[in-house]
Amino acid sequence: MIEIKKQKNIAILGSTGSIGTQTLDVVRSHPELFTVKAIAAYASDELVEKQMAEFLPELVVLVDEAAADRLRQRVGDKYKGKTEILSGSEALITAATLDGIDTVVTSLMGFAGLAPTMAAIKAHKHIALANKETLVVAGELVMKTAAAEGVAILPVDSEHCALFQCLEGERRDKISKLIVTASGGPFRGKTTADLAGVTVKECLAHPTWSMGKKITIDSATLVNKGLEVIEAHWLYDIPYDKIQVVVHPQSIIHSMIEYVDGAVMAQLGSTDMRLPIQYALTYPERQAAEWPRLDFWQMKNLTFEKPDMDTFRGLKIAYQVGKAGGIMPCIFNGANEIAVAEFLAGNIGFLDIYEIIERTIDARENVTGELSLELLNSEDAWAREYARGIVSSLNAMGGK
Repeated sequence: MIEIKKQKNIAILGSTGSIGTQTLDVVRSHPELFTVKAIAAYASDELVEKQMAEFLPELVVLVDEAAADRLRQRVGDKYKGKTEILSGSEALITAATLDGIDTVVTSLMGFAGLAPTMAAIKAHKHIALANKETLVVAGELVMKTAAAEGVAILPVDSEHCALFQCLEGERRDKISKLIVTASGGPFRGKTTADLAGVTVKECLAHPTWSMGKKITIDSATLVNKGLEVIEAHWLYDIPYDKIQVVVHPQSIIHSMIEYVDGAVMAQLGSTDMRLPIQYALTYPERQAAEWPRLDFWQMKNLTFEKPDMDTFRGLKIAYQVGKAGGIMPCIFNGANEIAVAEFLAGNIGFLDIYEIIERTIDARENVTGELSLELLNSEDAWAREYARGIVSSLNAMGGK
C-alpha cells in the first residue's frame, strides 16, 4: 500500500497555465493542507512574481532565461534567503526533485513534461498528473518506474479522475470496458467540408470547458480524446478494444466504467477542473469545497452519441498508434504539437493538422520493445523536424 500524507508539500510545474492556476485556487481553499514549495513556468514572469509573493515558495523556475532575468531585476534582494530563482529546462528537474516535496503537480504542456515527471518519480515524489503526454509517449516506462519506486500516479484530467473514482472499492479484473466521455468540441456534427475554413477563434470557443489554447485545439480535432484513450490504457492496464469513447455534449458525466455484470458506475460533476485537482491532491480523503454543484432539478437532459472518427480523424489515429505501440504514440504527439502551434500561429488550416500528423507517422518505421528516455527524446525531435518540413511544403504550395 502506497502511503500518501494528508498534509502535503507540493511543486507545481506549469503554475501559470490553466491547471496550475486552478491548483493554486485549491491551495488557497485549504492552506492548512498544502505548502507550495516550488513553482515553475515557461515565460510568464509577471504572473509568477504574483504567485511568488503570495505563496513564498523555496524555488521559482522560469524556463525562459530572459523572463527569469526580468523577474530577478524586479524583485532584487526582496526574497534573498527565502526563494531561489532558477532558469532553463534543467531547472525543471531541480523543482521536481526538491527535498521536502511530497507531490508534484505536472501540468506542463506537451512532451516537455516527461523528463521532470520521470525525475520526480525516481526521487520518490507522488505525481498529480495533468500532463497526459507523459503517458502517451512513455506509458510503459513511466508506469513501471512508478511501481518500482512505490510512487502513486493520481490523475488530474477530469475523465481519468472520474475513472479512478469509479474504480474505488472495485477490482480491475472485473472491468468490462472503460467509457470515456467527450464533449465533441465546438464543431460536433460538422462535416469535413464545413471544417475547411474554420478559424482559430472558432476553434477556441469550446462549448463547455475553459482550457488552454493547445488543449482546446486538440479538443476540436478530437486528438485530445485520443491522447486520453492512450493515457487510460496505461493508467488502468486496459486493452484498447475495451476503451470506448462516447460523445456527451453536456459534459456532466465525466466518464464511466462498465463491469462484467453489466453494472455501470459513472462520475458526475460540474465542469470545474478544481474538483479533480483537489481530489488528486487530497486522496484518499475528500475535502469540502465551495465550487458550483449540479442541480438535478434544473437538468433537462443528458445525451450520448457515437464519435465521428472519419471527420475528426485525431481519435482514429490515436487508437491506431496506441495499438501499434513502440515509438508511434511519440511520433503522433510530436507531430500534433507542431501542427497545433502552426495552426495557432495562422500558418496552416485546421484540416492540415490531420495531414501533418498522418504524413509524419507514415514516414517513420516503428520501433518496439523497451523504450528509453534517450530514444523518445530523439524520436520526438525527429517528428517535430519532419512535421515542420511538411508545414513548409504546404506553405510553398499555397498553405491554408
